[in-house]
Amino acid sequence: QVQVVESGGGLVQAGGSLRLSCAVSGTTFSSNNLAWYRQAPGKQREWVAVAGRGGITTYTDSVKGRFTITRDNTKNTVVLQMNSLKPEDTAVYYCNTFPFPRCSWGQGTQVTVSS
Repeated sequence: QVQVVESGGGLVQAGGSLRLSCAVSGTTFSSNNLAWYRQAPGKQREWVAVAGRGGITTYTDSVKGRFTITRDNTKNTVVLQMNSLKPEDTAVYYCNTFPFPRCSWGQGTQVTVSS
């Protein structure tokens, strides 16, 4: 069974930066597209950034130019570097496979951006 553990969230002021990390186990890491998702209070979970198994990265429009996703196939980790954070980035962030989330959703990591 595929398992994920997210870490690295916290409280930051608008304009600040955070680095999220996700450790993946129980699957052939390199054969999966991996994504960071987020869920803000009262909203549906949405994908934020995707690191394809072929190395291509994709971002939702609201984070383009501010977030960077990278994957390390030797360490089975995927990292989301978030810069120029905005209050609207406040959410619980999760990682999972993409486009079909096949892992059980973990607890995620809370990101709170104050104005």
